[in-house]
Amino acid sequence: MQARRQAVSWFTVATTLAIAACLCGIAARATVPQVGAGGAMARAAAAWLATLDTDQRARAVQPFEAAARIDWHFVPKPARKGVQLRDMTEPQQAAAHALLRTALSQAGYDKSVGIMQLDELLRLLEGSKAKNIRDSKRYFFTIFGTPAEEGRWGLSVEGHHLSLNFTVRDGALVDSTPQCMGANPAVVKTTFPQLPAVGSRVLAEEETLAFALVKSLDADRRAKTVIAAEPPREIRAAGAPQPPSEPSLGIRLDELDASQAAMLRRLVDVYCGAMPAEVATERLRQIESAAGGWAAVRFAWQGSLEPGIGHGYRIEGPTFSVEFVNVQPDAEGNPANHIHCIWRDRTGDFDLPPSS
Repeated sequence: MQARRQAVSWFTVATTLAIAACLCGIAARATVPQVGAGGAMARAAAAWLATLDTDQRARAVQPFEAAARIDWHFVPKPARKGVQLRDMTEPQQAAAHALLRTALSQAGYDKSVGIMQLDELLRLLEGSKAKNIRDSKRYFFTIFGTPAEEGRWGLSVEGHHLSLNFTVRDGALVDSTPQCMGANPAVVKTTFPQLPAVGSRVLAEEETLAFALVKSLDADRRAKTVIAAEPPREIRAAGAPQPPSEPSLGIRLDELDASQAAMLRRLVDVYCGAMPAEVATERLRQIESAAGGWAAVRFAWQGSLEPGIGHGYRIEGPTFSVEFVNVQPDAEGNPANHIHCIWRDRTGDFDLPPSS
């Protein structure tokens, strides 16, 4: 009996200590300030800049008000702002990737790296027939202003099929658009060592979820959704400093059944999910608090309802615009195997008023 009382006593003491330690840990964590995405980006940006030499730094940093901050595009331009990965040492490249990681979620970072890898795949597939430079390290990093806890500064990470643009104000990441990603090939048909395998899809959900949604619609709902039998030639306002302003088209979310509405919301989540959790949460909060809330979000389709034939879609609400286009062939001639897609801020890209 005495031994049993002693065991119970030791159990009680141990339990009490464990609870106390847990409570102390919670209290300790509560006193540690949480660093948001903007703060993490500022630290990573400063760390990357510290690795650069004088010439690199001169190319890497521009004034916040520079016109180049809102000069963006995802096409294979012959010249771009900033410093490319190709011109960085391995430690500098590692610091640049660390910066990119702070600006994106893990999913967004993985997609970005996958897009870079596809440019190497294009280089091998096109060979001497290439009309443009294909280089997995031809992705440019630019800082606008001074990364700090106060004031405004920006980050651009850009290259073929990738244009990521961020604005930080007083330590908070306040804008993350235009957010443009592309994939050629959309579905890998031929692979090479160390590159994405056959069947790989960097932007899989952006396409498969949309097809699942449009194919789930009955005739009446599909008639409201399909706004054109022909696919769009390209996403609208590509390279423009602000998104399209014309009224949204297509079917409203509140005209879908419950499972279809859930699919549409999931598709929106895919685009938001490329960003840090706090950015994704804020985007969704803005949708919910805008006039009409989720009910006002519209889904519109253009072109074929079958893969491999030109198609595209839009998802738009008062605060955002998503566009997806797959009309071009890939490097091997497979039709409609070349994606461009984008999320834009209808309240103003680059943390600017919509009219700017």
